[in-house]
Amino acid sequence: MYGAVLYGPRDIRYEQRDDPTILAPTDAIIRLAATCVCGSDLWPYRGTDPVTAPTPMGHEYAGVVEQVGDQVRNVRVGDFVVGSFMASDNTCPICLAGYQSRCVHVEFAGAGGAQAELLRVPLADGTLVTTPGTPEPDLVPSLLAASDVLGTGWYGAVAAEAGPGKTVAVVGDGAVGLLAILAAKQLGAERIIAMSRHEPRQKLALEFGATDIISERGDQGVAKVKDLTDGLGAHSVVEAVGTQEAMMQAIRATRHGGHVGFVGVSHGVQIPGEELFYAEIHLHGGPAPVRRFLPDLIDRIWRREIDPGRVFDLSLPLAEVAEGYQAMDERRAIKTLLRP
Repeated sequence: MYGAVLYGPRDIRYEQRDDPTILAPTDAIIRLAATCVCGSDLWPYRGTDPVTAPTPMGHEYAGVVEQVGDQVRNVRVGDFVVGSFMASDNTCPICLAGYQSRCVHVEFAGAGGAQAELLRVPLADGTLVTTPGTPEPDLVPSLLAASDVLGTGWYGAVAAEAGPGKTVAVVGDGAVGLLAILAAKQLGAERIIAMSRHEPRQKLALEFGATDIISERGDQGVAKVKDLTDGLGAHSVVEAVGTQEAMMQAIRATRHGGHVGFVGVSHGVQIPGEELFYAEIHLHGGPAPVRRFLPDLIDRIWRREIDPGRVFDLSLPLAEVAEGYQAMDERRAIKTLLRP
């Protein structure tokens, strides 16, 4: 098969790789209907995360089961499935508490690289969720989004306790931030503040449910949020970036007693203990337990209640994966869809 391999900063290649095989009786092999580039892929692509060896890339996937191990019971060859980027058994005490991303048997489902034609998924019974049937082609991008960015944005909104009567602010206008806005709207938030400087992203934020746009960052952005909330700050804030500035902006924009849901992959974030102490907020987040939300999200997509696939504003054949990365790196694209 062919797939994407990262060799070093901004050196992503489309090359022939070995087909995946069943390594454990709980594995499944799926043929990808679509895959994509994630904002978190840009950390190693830019050199922020070191790359010490050629690395197969990609962890978002949806497709058709081609082969299953002897112990797989919940999915069958021919099923169209969506799975989380974290593989889990979905039966351990941590999974049953709703945190499948920290399953006691957790594996990274993208270890084999989902930006490819085929993918081995570990712990298939706990990780994969079947769709009600073969999806119409226009639903595939939205189902793909559910495997990470929609599930992650949804978790950010849930962790921030977005809901009826709440004002929600979202720090970050990438795919996760935009889908946190969609999630907050679905969860019934009364007011949703998108913090974005980029006109195409602002437009999509408004279409997903944002009521206000703030283009300022840092302390100026915090001041704008407080101006809109009688000086109190938002009830719920989603941090969808992972930088020091974004985290402090989120904490400072939250009213006392409010909630921050942080889902940006943290890089160099250090929270001053005294400031956190006196902020008196709830701070909850981490790697999204996407598997917790997948059945509900697939159902909403299947019934066409939501269209998260709209975050894909660039679609390319997998062979042009290098352009997909470059477009996102240069902010010419929000998110790149790749067709194997």
